[in-house]
Amino acid sequence: MIKKTKNKNFKLSVIMPMYNADKIADNLKEVTHSLAKINKDYEIILVNDGSKNNCFEEAKKYALKNKKIKVVGYARNKGKGNALKYGFNSATGDYVTFLDCGGDLDTKQIKNFLMIMEKERADIVIGSKKHPKSRVHYPLMRRIMSGIYRRVNYVLFGLDVKDTQVGLKLFKKRVLNEVMPRIAIKRFAFDLELLVIANKLGFKIVEAPITLTYKFQSTINIKSVFWMLWDTAAIFYRDRILRYYE
Repeated sequence: MIKKTKNKNFKLSVIMPMYNADKIADNLKEVTHSLAKINKDYEIILVNDGSKNNCFEEAKKYALKNKKIKVVGYARNKGKGNALKYGFNSATGDYVTFLDCGGDLDTKQIKNFLMIMEKERADIVIGSKKHPKSRVHYPLMRRIMSGIYRRVNYVLFGLDVKDTQVGLKLFKKRVLNEVMPRIAIKRFAFDLELLVIANKLGFKIVEAPITLTYKFQSTINIKSVFWMLWDTAAIFYRDRILRYYE
């Protein structure tokens, strides 16, 4: 049984990158309900990453009902990593959560992540589809590619993490204060670069079980795979050749 967190007076910042989101008002309603049950101070920072539909306007309209929601963004799509860095600049919490806004991840899990962080004395808690207690439903091809990518990352970086890509992660803010300025990737391998840097700096990373229902449209294609590998190679070059992260 996981004990409740001992830190009673912290504030949580939830950063949600958004690009052409569907039913964003419903997703925000679900997130706010889940956060209210944690009984801690919180803020939601929704970052519009150059969306082309009306989700930005819909989000701003919904935010008028809740002062804890801040909607920010920019006109041109620059990638999920850029959106998370942009949102982090506005974060005021002691803890920071990255949360995809697609609705495929159960936001009630944030409370469990906080308890795991306390119990394990972790600096970072990341969702993992490979955790034995995870309940996930997603396509076979994504499973295969995820397994291959994990092995590549272990060989290249010694990163013993089974899943780097789940869109639910929890950090102590002081960790991101050190890691964010070193990140160069803005799109495909942002999560990997963040964890590689955190691992090199000696921060403790713990994987947590998740519940994931496949609601999103797959973005895996030859082009995205190419750029993922390209970004991964760039991280390796900065890490092993330039010693940039040191």
